Amino acid sequence: MRTLLGERVEKTPVWFMRQAGRSLPEYRALRSQGSMLDACLTPELASEITLQPVRRHGVDAAIFFSDIIVPLAILGIEVEIAAGRGPVFARPLSTAADIARAVEIDPALVRERGEAIARAVELTTDMLAEESESRGEPLPLIGFAGAPFTLAAYLVEGGPSKDHLAARRLIHEDPAAWNALTEWLARVTGEFLALQVASGASAAQLFDSWAGGLPPEDYRAAALPASAASLDAVRALPVPEGAGIDHIPLVHFGVGTGEILRDMASIGIDALGVDYRVPLDEAARRVGSHLTLQGNLDPALLFAPAGVRDAAIERILEAGRSARAHVFNLGHGVPMQADPDAISSVVRTVHGWRSA
Repeated sequence: MRTLLGERVEKTPVWFMRQAGRSLPEYRALRSQGSMLDACLTPELASEITLQPVRRHGVDAAIFFSDIIVPLAILGIEVEIAAGRGPVFARPLSTAADIARAVEIDPALVRERGEAIARAVELTTDMLAEESESRGEPLPLIGFAGAPFTLAAYLVEGGPSKDHLAARRLIHEDPAAWNALTEWLARVTGEFLALQVASGASAAQLFDSWAGGLPPEDYRAAALPASAASLDAVRALPVPEGAGIDHIPLVHFGVGTGEILRDMASIGIDALGVDYRVPLDEAARRVGSHLTLQGNLDPALLFAPAGVRDAAIERILEAGRSARAHVFNLGHGVPMQADPDAISSVVRTVHGWRSA
């Protein structure tokens, strides 16, 4: 948390997006029965899955095991996570009338119906406290949620899409309907993030998978305002007594966002996640020195020979010195086929590195 807020520490902290999940045999054993949504909404399962990579890899933070569509499922929107495909909605929001019906659902129901999420976070923080005591250092839990644009793209398309054509079309064909949808999703996302933080998460990450699919002008007009608004619910929460910080750290990450990094950095966040396409020193040049940067090893390098991978890690750690502080991460999520030993090796290399 100190690094997210800008403090340079001797050992660069490291965690991985999707570290809790499919690359781990212990995860696959737990998930052999039941759906992905079942696992997300079963507190004992979600907390155990969240802790698995902390124990195995020795990472410096846990990321809450969930999915970006969980708050929509909590609201009663019919969705499943299809194996090998991703979220699939039974009734895509194809028309303005579809959107008008959806936005009538009160986003406050996410917190009112979110007992399973709150309990999972509480169990996780209890388990992290035990692990922290064993290691002799604090281990925070990072909460996360999908950004409004990415959620809107899924809802309008009805599932994953390579080009998000239906969503991009709606932005220009019916701006009023699009704005109504993203403003509603900003409240949904805010409620989901606030639920996790109020239950014990120490920081929150806004994850915009598809932001890089928009031209910069459209991103600024049709996506960024809702992303900014979604973080207000976390900012409104009191900081836990004795936390030693004056606000909850916020992280913003998107994929393929090199052309909009400066925009993503403009919404009052503490750290910006950078995908593997932009070197961290170049990212720091684009956004300025007032933010912590997070990233950005290409996940493909998890499959490279150890010497090649270690050299890339050291280049990233050196480039990260251009920012005010650096949290090491991948430039996207851990691939399902990744060797867990390679992931653990990355942690050891990062922890063993010291700036000259």
